[in-house]
Amino acid sequence: MMQISDSYNQKNSLFNAMNRFIGAVNNMDQTVMVPSLLRDVPLEEEQETKTVRTASNGTSTYFQDVGDMHSYYVLLKSIRNDIEWGILQGDERRKEKVGVTALDISTLESDEDLEKQFHYHLNGLHTVLSKLTRKANTLTNRYKQEIGIRGCGH
Repeated sequence: MMQISDSYNQKNSLFNAMNRFIGAVNNMDQTVMVPSLLRDVPLEEEQETKTVRTASNGTSTYFQDVGDMHSYYVLLKSIRNDIEWGILQGDERRKEKVGVTALDISTLESDEDLEKQFHYHLNGLHTVLSKLTRKANTLTNRYKQEIGIRGCGH
């Protein structure tokens, strides 16, 4: 029998975050019948040209947010494909160029470092997938608004 805390943890699992993202992109892909209509249409109705983010170490990073809906559409589909089919070809090419194997990497790093790195990247991946899922849902709703589908809701 599943406990309440188990279902809460499963709700926030990476696997479920990936499934929500893939579902949102699949919905977007089924909704957007004419992707070329997305060109030059901003994703957000009020889009900022620059976002300033301050990292925990006090440094500022500037992000230029100039993508149109078509750019996001292509990006989201590409990320979905990478999640579904993997990116081994790119990784294999990089390993061949650098000449580094997984065994070489594992001997350079302690198990404790690997665990910390894993949790750091797992948290980051979960955060990014949540943001990408929201972008896919926003794009789907904006497309419906642009072509005049009623009852699209937010």
